[in-house]
Amino acid sequence: MRIIVVGLGLRAVSVLERLQAHMDEAEVVAYVDPKPHQIERLKNHEAIKPYDTLEEMLAGEKADLLFVSSPNHMHLEHIRLGLEAGIRMFAEKPVVISMEETMELAELLSKHGADQVLIGLVLRYAQHARDLRAAQAAGQIGDVVSIEANEHIAPYHGAFFMRDWRRYSKYSGGFMLEKCCHDLDIYNMVTGSRPTRVASFGGRKSFVPSNAPAKDADTQVYHVKESIWEAAEDPFLSDGDIVDHQTAILEYESGATMAFHTNINVPDEHRRFCVIGTKGMAEGDFVRGYLKVTDAHTRGTLVDEDYTKSIDRPGAHYGADDMMCQDLCAYLRGEMDSLPVSVVDALEAGVAALALDQARTTGQVVDLTSYWEKFDSFDLRGTAATTKKMESIQ
Repeated sequence: MRIIVVGLGLRAVSVLERLQAHMDEAEVVAYVDPKPHQIERLKNHEAIKPYDTLEEMLAGEKADLLFVSSPNHMHLEHIRLGLEAGIRMFAEKPVVISMEETMELAELLSKHGADQVLIGLVLRYAQHARDLRAAQAAGQIGDVVSIEANEHIAPYHGAFFMRDWRRYSKYSGGFMLEKCCHDLDIYNMVTGSRPTRVASFGGRKSFVPSNAPAKDADTQVYHVKESIWEAAEDPFLSDGDIVDHQTAILEYESGATMAFHTNINVPDEHRRFCVIGTKGMAEGDFVRGYLKVTDAHTRGTLVDEDYTKSIDRPGAHYGADDMMCQDLCAYLRGEMDSLPVSVVDALEAGVAALALDQARTTGQVVDLTSYWEKFDSFDLRGTAATTKKMESIQ
């Protein structure tokens, strides 16, 4: 398994490191990145060949997989080149950064096949998500009626966003897309549908000059995560245009509704969800590591998982990075027929995030009905071999 990489930053190295741990035959042979980060963590890193452009690397290497982990605004062009070269790809989320790019990529995938692009929406691989899907499949929740969910991250992580290239929407696509596309994908999965109408409110109130620490204060907490490209020094004086808090409401094709909240200055972080159905309720927290399912009729506990005791895996995202790479290896070897998330799922989650920012900036409810009609005209579900068969990874 010969792998070439465009965008060899910390995220790419972290995933490739876990991939190599599960796949001895996985060999990173070349990369494009003017400033690779922590390449020494990869096997045989001294032999990995650098290229100046993706075109040169595609022409100069015989490879089995192209890993696309460049900054978000470069994804469309890099995926386009990969599709035209006929190489299988693994692309980090989010896939693209605008509604227009989404439709452009949908057209490309309709021509080349959606199964050519595997996607790094890692939250679907978490044990929490697997067990939540299993509870749904067992009928313990019934039809999903409403959801309350959030993603709250700690100040050290929030400061990273305000110092990193991700602070610019022109590069990241906005905070909701860059950080919360995982969550929006999970709730698309839970409802078995997509948002039809969305509204949103938010802005920037924490990482602003008036809240900057005193000059003699210890500010190390705001520099825990290193920024490599387009870095800024002070998160409170940042010139970025992303928000640091946002509240959203969504109505789905299934009729379910959700209230979602994100904030990047939460001292005791959590990533909670409460899924309320006609037969039961599932509540949990990816960060604090639990899942509880309660029967609506008897109020009896049907599932009570403490993942802080049961999950011991290396890597980030609550062990999901390692679980994703394990499944990717099995899929690439032909040992699995499908993966739990597809590039189509990722595009649909991205549209939800982009629509929420449109609603926030315009102050209007955004109706996605006509957009989905056009998106569905490309019949991407019919071209994708990677579908939502969660049963295959339970």
